[in-house]
Amino acid sequence: MELATLRLFIDVAHAGGFAPVARQRVVDPSLVSRAIAGLEAELGFRLFQRTTRRLALTEAGSRYLATVEPLVRDLAGAAEMARGSTVAGRLTISASVAYGTIRLVPLLPALRAAHPGLEVELILTDRLVDLVTEPVDIAIRMSPTIPPGLIGVPLHPSRYHVYAAPAWVARHGPVSAPVDLAGKPCLLFAGPLQRRQWRFSGPGGGAETVAVDGPIAISSPMAVKAACIAGLGATLLTDWLVADALAAGQLVSLLPDHEASSTAFGSNAWLLYASRTLLPPKIRAGLDFLRAQLGR
Repeated sequence: MELATLRLFIDVAHAGGFAPVARQRVVDPSLVSRAIAGLEAELGFRLFQRTTRRLALTEAGSRYLATVEPLVRDLAGAAEMARGSTVAGRLTISASVAYGTIRLVPLLPALRAAHPGLEVELILTDRLVDLVTEPVDIAIRMSPTIPPGLIGVPLHPSRYHVYAAPAWVARHGPVSAPVDLAGKPCLLFAGPLQRRQWRFSGPGGGAETVAVDGPIAISSPMAVKAACIAGLGATLLTDWLVADALAAGQLVSLLPDHEASSTAFGSNAWLLYASRTLLPPKIRAGLDFLRAQLGR
């Protein structure tokens, strides 16, 4: 079977249809459909369930995808290694919307200048991408530990504190201890991560939990920051997200000696990739660049 056909199968599986892949490759959808049908005939089993509305992997197709995708990636890496050390091709980097907007987008001119042969695809999503099954080369993720099955390089700490606008402090009074937040309006994160118990670790190492509440919950960290600047509540935000607002005097840290969290302490920004085996020059160059620019 042809390597190009396997790449086509992988693309169709991720796109969930023939038409999106055909548009991307500027070919007729029938050519894509016939290629997949030919692969199914060669394999002797059906890869996709087809209906008039959707295309879904069969159980056998899912197992086949999980097996061949890493192999195809390794073959592509081997080809790049054999061609030499030229840094070229498409480098796909995934990060959260907030981190990508604030920390990565400003680095793109320098990355392009350092490696003009690279095409950079920046996937900004708050969904946790799967580096093994999805076409992503590098991910940056906030976590206390490296996710299982991945290679991780620590970039910098990602510490949370409680912030508020000066106008909020003027209206609601100073906060000198975590317990002072009880009864004051706070901004909460909406959705499954919404937690009304904030944990604090003081300079002495002891931890305490405070119940907080407020009339506004928002799902986007960048929107929570904007609402906090507008004086709508005190909130938990990470240091790299608020550095500009602190410098501009738009926000103040209410308890600078207390690390805060709604989950676990000690989160870091991790540079993640799937495998050290046959690492293509483009991925190695991307890792080195990001580590140099973002590492503490």
